Amino acid sequence: MTKKRMMTAFAMVLATAVCMLASCTQYDEGLRKGDLVFVGVQSDNSQISGTMSEAISDATGDGELNFIHVAIIDVDDEGEWVIDATTEHGVARYPLSVFLSDFTLRDGTYPTFVVKRLRGFHDMDRYVGNARSFCGRSYNLSFVPNDSSLYCSELVRDSYVTETGDTLFSAAPMNFKGPDGEFPAYWVGLFASLGTDIPQDAPGTNPQDMASAEILETVEVDITEISK
Repeated sequence: MTKKRMMTAFAMVLATAVCMLASCTQYDEGLRKGDLVFVGVQSDNSQISGTMSEAISDATGDGELNFIHVAIIDVDDEGEWVIDATTEHGVARYPLSVFLSDFTLRDGTYPTFVVKRLRGFHDMDRYVGNARSFCGRSYNLSFVPNDSSLYCSELVRDSYVTETGDTLFSAAPMNFKGPDGEFPAYWVGLFASLGTDIPQDAPGTNPQDMASAEILETVEVDITEISK
């Protein structure tokens, strides 16, 4: 092989490698099946006043970016989907665009969406399949574990279960009190309507704690651009 042909062959190999790297990088920057989307708001956000989101923010937030919801991403040939538990849909799977519409704030802006991914785990078909199996259940308004309904982070915890039955996310005592040590009016009214006590300190999960789990890493993805 002449020197000219060798240089040409090398250039072709290099170009192929660059294209493969670019493709890989583009894929890494997109959503993957099994990613988690956390919805965050500032503690003083007036756009959520009087809602469950505000009550969750007050009870579990850290005073900066308070995560009020978590959803599971599913990806197939038709696009990106969300599986989550909400008071509006119950446990359901629907397009990412619907999720964005549902969480649009009163002034037309979006809250902060943070995408996180499991570190070194590759059993996403199992976890997302588990989540799909829960679709059709109602939202767990009492936040007490049961066999029929689920709230958002409870859905994630019950879905991300290994083949041996181990949960990837741990439970901890739940808190419903605001920064002042009192129960927000929203929780008082909700549990009064359910005829039950507020399950303060009962074992459970919340998006704020889940977002800080060491098994998760943040992925730089703007989900508001993906659905366009």
